[in-house]
Amino acid sequence: MDSKERIAAALKVATDTKAFEMGQGVLGMAAEVYNRFFEGRKAVVVADINTWPAAGERVFANLKEAGVDVDCYIIDKKEFHAEWKYIEMVDKIVEGDYAAAKAIEEDTDHVEADAEQAFKPFDASNRVLVSVGSGVINDLCKLCSHHHAQSYLTFPTAASVDGYSSFGASISYQNSKQTFSCPAPVAIVADIDVIAAAPKQMTGAGYADLAAKIPAGAEWMIADFMGTEPIVPEAWHMLQDVLDSQLSNPEGVAAGEPQAIADLFEGLTLSGFAMQAARSSRPASCCDHLFSHILDMTHHRFNGKLQSHGDQVAIGTLTMCAVFDKFLTYDLTDIDVEACVAAWPTLEQEQQRALDIFREFPAPDLGYTQITQKYLGADVVRERLTALRSEWPALREKLAGQVYSFRKMQDLFKAAGSPYDPAQIGVTRQMLKDMFPKVQLMRYRFNLLDLSKMLGIYDELVESVFADGAAWDLNA
Repeated sequence: MDSKERIAAALKVATDTKAFEMGQGVLGMAAEVYNRFFEGRKAVVVADINTWPAAGERVFANLKEAGVDVDCYIIDKKEFHAEWKYIEMVDKIVEGDYAAAKAIEEDTDHVEADAEQAFKPFDASNRVLVSVGSGVINDLCKLCSHHHAQSYLTFPTAASVDGYSSFGASISYQNSKQTFSCPAPVAIVADIDVIAAAPKQMTGAGYADLAAKIPAGAEWMIADFMGTEPIVPEAWHMLQDVLDSQLSNPEGVAAGEPQAIADLFEGLTLSGFAMQAARSSRPASCCDHLFSHILDMTHHRFNGKLQSHGDQVAIGTLTMCAVFDKFLTYDLTDIDVEACVAAWPTLEQEQQRALDIFREFPAPDLGYTQITQKYLGADVVRERLTALRSEWPALREKLAGQVYSFRKMQDLFKAAGSPYDPAQIGVTRQMLKDMFPKVQLMRYRFNLLDLSKMLGIYDELVESVFADGAAWDLNA
């Protein structure tokens, strides 16, 4: 199956996106694609000071020349994250109130409004958002379109994230990085000439975001085995069947070769389509992304700059590959199930542990709410560990066939231009080690660290990543 066939098959499974145009020079299809879905509606191109000259100006001109009633809004920021403040800003853009949007953008003391009050009925006089940018602008336009009961069109400017085509938007709200449910764009127009010209660091970040699906896939296998989040076959095969191939040319990615960039962007898009099919981000992320969420929520900066999602995910991905390296050395066919059950804490004990761990965190109740949602009782633990004991050889073989070793993944990242050491994003190895308790608790999604807690090997597993000569040797 070639790329066009894969994309056609994926669009049949995708629930939201109806068109995906990818190739060199397809920026000129802006008006054609817009009118296919929004003919007669007013449009507004949303870009920032970097993406406007890269592509936004041409998209705007193409729409204008075709007779589309189009405005533009250029976000006047060198850097910004997907925070609720900007959701309120883009909501005003949809409504055509650009003065109010600019006031919110420039308000350094903005107080977040209630997210539940953001939804409005469909109004044909509202503007259709035409997103021109990378992951942040896309997520803002995605959620704000949902707030107004309409879809939107996106023109990616970098192969930096998989969020262009994903169901849901990752937004910081009330000091917590949250995934808000909302449909993906109705159409994606990906001009490879534009995307290949993006800063190499952004492309390296995108490569890492795609590679994260390797350990995330292994953790989904574990969750499927535990019965908490069953694998959705159409979502799994859409991405995982071609993932090795799409990660196989990191040197081409680093060099900006058009075919390598197209393969990378296709992989990122298929990841988003898989999330549409699953109605969840489960196909694309697990613990690998949670390290990034912690850094975002604590406003981590390096050399005065916020670090990109993909760069942070690169370190989370490498870390989880190292955890799997150790985990796969265990012989779990001799588990003392009753000893594990006897040591298993109560829900109340776990809730208190979460409150203690997150006490100084920007969202102090986060761990409490998430562990309450995903906690499994002693009877379930006994049942699943008993099954694991008998089925471990087969499960271990599947996991070993899925996950890359730390060294293999690190070599790929070096070749692709992705971060391959936490120091490259301003994170010390001790900082990384200290994140583990929060990573295990901060999302309802069952993960490898949860399983290691059940097995009583959590401390040993974490220590193995930071031991002398190990992946993140603390003394190196």
